[in-house]
Amino acid sequence: MELASAPRQQALPYSNAFSNNYSTHSSYHSKPISPTQVQLPPHRPNNHHLHHRPHLPPAPAPAPAPAPAPLISPPNKPKRTTTTTSDILRLMDSLGLAIPLDIYTCLVKEVTDAGEATGAVELLQHISRSGLRPGLLFFNRVLLMCVSCGLIENARHVFDKMPLKDCNSWAAIIAGYVDKDNYEEAIDLFIEMQCWGQNIKLDFPCSWIIVCILKACVETMNLGLGKQIHGLLSKMDYSDDLFLSSSLINLYGKFGCLEGVDFVFDHMTRRNTVVWTAKIVNNCREEHFGEVLDGFREMGREGVKKNGFTFSSVLRACGRMEDDGQCGRQVHANAIKLGLESNDFVRCGLVDMYAKRGLLKNARTAFEMIGGDKRTTACWNAMLTGYIQHGHCIEAIKILYRMKSAGLQPWESLLNEVRLICGSTNLENKREGMCT
Repeated sequence: MELASAPRQQALPYSNAFSNNYSTHSSYHSKPISPTQVQLPPHRPNNHHLHHRPHLPPAPAPAPAPAPAPLISPPNKPKRTTTTTSDILRLMDSLGLAIPLDIYTCLVKEVTDAGEATGAVELLQHISRSGLRPGLLFFNRVLLMCVSCGLIENARHVFDKMPLKDCNSWAAIIAGYVDKDNYEEAIDLFIEMQCWGQNIKLDFPCSWIIVCILKACVETMNLGLGKQIHGLLSKMDYSDDLFLSSSLINLYGKFGCLEGVDFVFDHMTRRNTVVWTAKIVNNCREEHFGEVLDGFREMGREGVKKNGFTFSSVLRACGRMEDDGQCGRQVHANAIKLGLESNDFVRCGLVDMYAKRGLLKNARTAFEMIGGDKRTTACWNAMLTGYIQHGHCIEAIKILYRMKSAGLQPWESLLNEVRLICGSTNLENKREGMCT
């Protein structure tokens, strides 16, 4: 039977395709194919190990090879050290170069910011050897450097050598002596400043000089000089300066001169929390408790913000008023409203107020809410005083033991009162009504 040539043409690609894949069986294709024969597909050997491979999971991607190490490793970089003033001075000296004024100015600023006393002394000596003749601005910077580093004797030496002085010069040296608690010398310099004809103005730094001298007047109990300074300020209309006004209120308050406090306070054009609190503290110190409460209410009406110090003084006044703690409860409620109940000063004030009024459970609650490391000796003694005054001897002894464990020492007068109460009172009768 003879077939058409078309099937043979279709079989050729099939045969050629596999002839390439099975080149190892070349003997099969070695005989010529007759055109009259039907071309069958080649016999595939039953090699299961070649054609029926199991489907294996793909191999994981190979991990990236580590980067090859450099042929020459870079040297270890040394840690960068800070260049000191001494290093710069030694470098300039070794090069034989004169240090210009602008370099000295930069070094003075660096030492002033760092507060390095050693660097300041070395820099002073170097400037002195250089023969430099600087102007007033550079002298003031050197003076401020000495004061900032606590070298008051060196600062005074520089100050005395200055051919010219301005308010900055006087302010630096006076503030330095006040900072060192040498108030007498600060006052002498202020008087010398007046002899030099230095004009006093209300702007900085003259205002800072006045604040320092007012503090010196308080520390040296020199009210007369403080009044003279107040008179000097009155000629310049200081009423708008909160800093100066609060310093004057503090001056008169320390001497118990409430008329002076009220005079300064009433002439102020604006008042802040510091000024109001200073007035309240002074009235409380002089036991003018009614005025303390009046000032506290007026402070609220003016919308001035209250802080923990304000509440502490007001609560102290409430604890000494005979109203069964009613006023103190109102102040306590106001502290809660303003979110200040958790303030440590407020809590200590609450302990003192409630203990003084005999509300020992409230006092104990406020006392326990204060962190152990934040309880001051005054707070412990206030709680102890409350127990003693109301005859709770056992609770007083417990407080004494707790104070001892905290490393605190109660007042000797309170110890004597505890001994007196425990020795003359039947402790069993005192158990009734005790706080827990």
